[in-house]
Amino acid sequence: MSTISPAFIPAAEAGPAIGIVGGGQLAWMLAEAARARGAALHVQTPADHDPAVRLASSVVSAGIRDAAGTRELARRCSAISFENEWVDLEALAPLAADGVQFVPSLEALRPLVCKRSQRELLDRLHLPSPRWLPLDQLLQSPEQAPETDQSRIAAENSGDGALAGAAADSAAGASDRVWALPSGWAFPVVAKAATGGYDGKGTQVLRCAEELEDLLQRVQPQDWILEEFVAFEQELALVAGRDRVGAVVWFPLAKTHQHQQVCDWVLVPAQASHALEQAARNIAASLLTALDYVGVLSIEFFYGPAGLQVNELAPRTHNSGHYSIEACSLSQFALQLQLVSGQTALQPELSAAGALMVNLLGYQDSDDSDYLPQRQALAALPQAHLHWYGKRGSSLGRKLGHLTLLLHERRGPEREQEAMARLADVRAIWPLPPS
Repeated sequence: MSTISPAFIPAAEAGPAIGIVGGGQLAWMLAEAARARGAALHVQTPADHDPAVRLASSVVSAGIRDAAGTRELARRCSAISFENEWVDLEALAPLAADGVQFVPSLEALRPLVCKRSQRELLDRLHLPSPRWLPLDQLLQSPEQAPETDQSRIAAENSGDGALAGAAADSAAGASDRVWALPSGWAFPVVAKAATGGYDGKGTQVLRCAEELEDLLQRVQPQDWILEEFVAFEQELALVAGRDRVGAVVWFPLAKTHQHQQVCDWVLVPAQASHALEQAARNIAASLLTALDYVGVLSIEFFYGPAGLQVNELAPRTHNSGHYSIEACSLSQFALQLQLVSGQTALQPELSAAGALMVNLLGYQDSDDSDYLPQRQALAALPQAHLHWYGKRGSSLGRKLGHLTLLLHERRGPEREQEAMARLADVRAIWPLPPS
């Protein structure tokens, strides 16, 4: 339920007031950027201890899918954007019909709020991405299943995980159904929840038939997708933005590294050819233009023997762009505020030779650990900028803050060496959570 304050009086900040649905660290950094520009930023969140609550001009205490709360948020501002993609588009449609301005628009968001619709969008636009299919399309009744090597092995229950296996569909109670991987596929494969997944949650690497069978018995297959496992050389990310007249801008292409499927560190600029960076920019421009999208959009890529492939899309600011606060002429958060408020997109430029952003992931499973000595030691490192989100509790692997280290080397190989040396300094103070 939402808590609405009828007596709300807008703050005296200059410029248009922006509303953000969500109160986590992304909203907190948006609020920091708004304060630096003397702008009002109002948030909608159910938790009074969320990071953004401390800096927001006002707070609507309501769940992020509470349309009544969003209607109240709209009363306080000129445009509304979102901290994450868990958006109830149908509940918000009446607000849009009443003139509430959502940026990006609900129609632009529609293909992006679900991984299945993201993949369908990429297919329609002929943009490169891993081969995929809805998980429920694996399931066939015996009379539908062709007599291939895969289905024969499944029926014989050989246990050969490289090809296929039999699976029970618990949602339908259909124990007489079989599955077979598509022609040309092999284990491992990657299963992803179509909605709600983040920081590796809702993503599973399946290495054999038994693991796929187990997943099919535990989940609703229609709510998951299956992808080929990509043998990549680098994981890359690009944050881009588009304004209301169609101008597109980009931040530098970044190299990302994961730990247990959670972003560990980001290095910018990535060691990449001009052609590779241009290919990433072209993909971003194609997506933004096709969707008539206004705002910041973030794209995660795989790069390897199959070339550049889109991994996932995020219709918002992104972890891979946090470095921009200190290392660019314009941060991703400042750009998002500009675009949501209707201003012209400005092209961000690196203001340093490079930067390394390290996520500070909880490595102690303790509700009362504030890591104060470690934070003080990190902040004392040369050219270091610490951002502590002020979250309540410290579970293993939880994003508690990030550290941006400005780099000096301008050539790619030397910059990577400098970054890894700086990363070792961070790890001596702040270890990774245990595997």
